[in-house]
Amino acid sequence: MFKGILTPVITVLDEQGKLDFEGTKIVINRLIDNGINGLLFMGSIGEFFALTMDEKKEFVTFVVKHIAKRVPVLIGTGGTSQEEVIELTQFAEKAGADGVVVVAPYYFKLDEETIYRYYANLARSTSLPIMLYNFPDRTGSDLTPDLVLRLAKEFSHIVAIKDTVDNISHTRKLIQLVKRERPDFTILSGFDEYLLPNLMAGGDGVLCGLTNIVPELFISLLKAYRANDFEKVIAKQAKISTLMKIYDVTNPFISGIKGAVTLKGVPINTTVRQPAAAITQQQMNAIRDILVQADEA
Repeated sequence: MFKGILTPVITVLDEQGKLDFEGTKIVINRLIDNGINGLLFMGSIGEFFALTMDEKKEFVTFVVKHIAKRVPVLIGTGGTSQEEVIELTQFAEKAGADGVVVVAPYYFKLDEETIYRYYANLARSTSLPIMLYNFPDRTGSDLTPDLVLRLAKEFSHIVAIKDTVDNISHTRKLIQLVKRERPDFTILSGFDEYLLPNLMAGGDGVLCGLTNIVPELFISLLKAYRANDFEKVIAKQAKISTLMKIYDVTNPFISGIKGAVTLKGVPINTTVRQPAAAITQQQMNAIRDILVQADEA
């Protein structure tokens, strides 16, 4: 479940910072037309942290209806309030989403038992498939392989993890430990450049931001890998390595991803929610140079 190349979709906003549903349609249709295997809304790149509960519910209703089962729809429902996480997850279930992606609680560095209770309480409140989201650089806490295995064994509808750890050994240990007990459990890398090592270690793919910009690049790399066309694999991986520099152009990187999407010809606004700053022309020029270097301009 939820395997291959998945996109954490940017949240398109109009010039006033309001949800732009027409722009969102354009983004969604482009990703589906290019073969993306699933779409996550309101992930980190989707600015979940800057949206109100009412906006999140309105957005969930819209995307589920617009996608209409063309690809799996995942909703980011994680947060610091257990009650709000459960509320949004149950709303997503009733709206017809295919699953939720839930980041571990953040702000305090929590021990494993506390994180276990957070996910266990959620799992008991819904029948939706749940993807764990491990991002210790943001949460301060790691979802260890032992903790993931415990949750996967206890709750059959905890079906996957997005492992956003800048260390492929962590993901490899997850694959070796968890898949031994749950072969169906999906393990995705959260860092774009780890798609290839993820697959080679026995993982299932990637859920990463650059797919907003060049979805066809990641799909073609996956196809080349499955076809044992390693000359093409090497060439595609080299492009991804170059494109990774986009993440360093803006802080946070969300406006940089939106800017790169527009440079690929997608007619959307690059607006981000404050306190993040709008992308500058100098930053747009830097991203354009990176696209040229990767032969993706």
